Amino acid sequence: MLSNVIVIGSGPAGLTAALYLARANLKPLVLAGNQPGGQLMITTEVDNFPGFPEGIQGPELMQRMIDQVKRFGAEIVNSDITKVDFSRSNPEKTLKIWVGDTEYQTKSVIVATGASAIWLGLESEQRLRGFGVSACATCDGFFFKGKDIAVVGGGDTAMEEAIFLTHFANSVKVIHRRDSLRASKIMQDRARANPKISFVWNSVVEEVLGDKSVDGLKIKNLLTNDISTLDVKGLFLAIGHRPNTDVFKDSGLEFDQNGYLVGEKETWTKLDGVFIAGDVSDHIYRQAITAAGSGCRAALDVERWLQANN
Repeated sequence: MLSNVIVIGSGPAGLTAALYLARANLKPLVLAGNQPGGQLMITTEVDNFPGFPEGIQGPELMQRMIDQVKRFGAEIVNSDITKVDFSRSNPEKTLKIWVGDTEYQTKSVIVATGASAIWLGLESEQRLRGFGVSACATCDGFFFKGKDIAVVGGGDTAMEEAIFLTHFANSVKVIHRRDSLRASKIMQDRARANPKISFVWNSVVEEVLGDKSVDGLKIKNLLTNDISTLDVKGLFLAIGHRPNTDVFKDSGLEFDQNGYLVGEKETWTKLDGVFIAGDVSDHIYRQAITAAGSGCRAALDVERWLQANN
């Protein structure tokens, strides 16, 4: 079956695009990925999304978006794409997308695959992922009641994670490779005011200790090169994101030096009928509301493109 438009991704950008497209009766297909909802699914309280004066948890906000999109008739498939062909070299001149052996054809595409959490790259971290090492405080914080844990990072996400984890943990050590935080002032103030949070400055994690669970961290001071052991039972990573663009490497789309997709004009790319939205192309703002806004723009651009191309 040929779709008018396929939306790849299910964060605020993808779901907002799907909402506008569905309301325009374009019957979008959303290839949402195996973990639909984007990065807000691993975000705690969201205070800066308009319409929620008391705040809202990230997963709840995303579920509301999903329910709203379904209400207007969008189809959602919770699978990761494995290959694309945007060349229009087939007789039908369509865009092709694969999920395993299943092929989808469409007139237009919105790429809104977002960005994913960055890990430290340690063997011990990978080995103990899910056994005390996590990049999702919302998912795993409950399992650390009364324990001492650590968070790596110095931005807003790290402060947010640390504050959330104090609802469960006995103490939270924030490990940062510099002597000052990158987080916004309001988030710094909140973290510093929390009696359960303390800071380990100018330091990095060299190794996660433990065989079957986290028993501590080997920490290196970057100023003195001294190695010490931090007695914690959990490690949460909050050190940034990288765009989810690997599947598009040979698609003909353009990338910047950090792997983010580059458009020619707003959401338009150089490929006819291929549009981009959200954090997959935004390494500056990276906010839920800006992603949603770009999803809206992409949907309107697709609607105009479809009209122009009948």
